[in-house]
Parts: sequence; C-alpha cells; structure tokens
Amino acid sequence: MRVALFITCYNDTLFPETGKAAVRVLERLGHTVEFPSGQTCCGQMHWNTGYQAEALPLVRRFVEQFRDAEAVVVPSSSCVAMMRDHYPLMAGELHDEALKRDLNVLLPKVWEFSEFLTKKLGLEDVGASYPHKVTYHASCHGLRNLGLGDGPIQLLKSVRGIELIPIEGLEQCCGFGGTFAVKNADVSAAMLADKTKAVIDTGAEICTACDNSCLMHIEGGLHRQRTGVRTLHLAEILAGEER
Repeated sequence: MRVALFITCYNDTLFPETGKAAVRVLERLGHTVEFPSGQTCCGQMHWNTGYQAEALPLVRRFVEQFRDAEAVVVPSSSCVAMMRDHYPLMAGELHDEALKRDLNVLLPKVWEFSEFLTKKLGLEDVGASYPHKVTYHASCHGLRNLGLGDGPIQLLKSVRGIELIPIEGLEQCCGFGGTFAVKNADVSAAMLADKTKAVIDTGAEICTACDNSCLMHIEGGLHRQRTGVRTLHLAEILAGEER
C-alpha cells in the first residue's frame, strides 16, 4: 500500500526515533511510506484547552495534506481519537458541508499504527526481534476511544526473544492527559505513582505503549526514582531485528 505517515507533535519534537521506527516496520512489510511535509498538529491541544477556533485551520490543513493518501498511519492513539471523535463534530458545528464530505472520505483511511497492522493488514507477527523484559501500558485513548483491545499485546507476543510481563491495573490511567497533568498536578502525580509502582513490580526492563505522551509521563516518574526502567514506543520494539 501507499501509506502516508502523520508523525504527531510529540514524536516530531521529542521522539523522532518513533517515526523512523514506524517507517522501518512498514517498509519491511513491503509498503511505500510517504511523509507529507506540510503536515502540522492535529489540533487536540487547542481543542481540549478551549481554543476551538484555532483548531479549525489545523483540521482543514490535515485534509489538504492527506486527502490523496491510500492509508494514513499515526503512531499515536490520542491523535487518531481527536480526528475520529472531534473532526466531524467541528465540521457539524460549523455547518461546513464540504469539510464534512472530505472527512467522510478521509477518516476511514486513518489508522493508529498498531491498529493498521492488526485490523487493516490482519497481522500479528511483523518479523520483529527484541530480547528484553517488557511490560505494556494501555493508554486511555487507544483503550477507550479506539478500542484497540489486545491488538498491541498480540503484536508484542509475536516478537522473537521478548519476555512480555503483564502489568497490574492495565486499564488504569497513567495520569497524564495532556493539560490535565498541568491543571490537576497533584491528582496526576498520585495516578502516576500508582502506575510507576505497577511498572516496577513487573520487573520489566522496558515499559511500552502506543502513545509517547503517556510514556514521557511514566518515564519521568521512573527516572526520578532512579529505577533504571526505560520506556519505548511500540513501533520501536517492532522495528527491532535480529543482528
């Protein structure tokens, strides 16, 4: 397939290796990956903070950049949830019929990275090798909005050499939630403490997830406790190969 990669703000500015890993996995599977250079933010930060008017041009830009894609792959469930849940709502509130039509055509082609592998391509084994102890955190948008289910876990189970260790409270939020962590810092920190304890209790070397926003929050807590446990996006584990 001809796959267009939407890289997301977090990955572009803080975790560029995730985007490179997604490309390696997709190309290993035989797909052609394109990167529309005019892409920007999905608008989630603006929308969630009350700046709906400022988010609208970003929606239009997304449509312009990706309208001709055969498939759009996004290594972030929170961005995909923003697109599926709120883009049609925004177009409806504006009574913008042209934008509605464009979104009706484009959004069915938009996939979160693990979702594209499991639901669109029907894969579990992508030829990965990663000989480490790993635990998986289910981020809220992927779990509750996109319904990823155990798709990411099945992908991890098929990785050669991996020791996948279940985490207690898999469905429990890490406490990040974007601006929630800033506006409700004490509550966020308490939730993070529960999550980091659960990660440490697994004895894993690596905590993985489908969202680097969650992983950034979790790694901050793990680092401050000097645990030695690292975080890594699912795409980077699936990009691993035997040497």
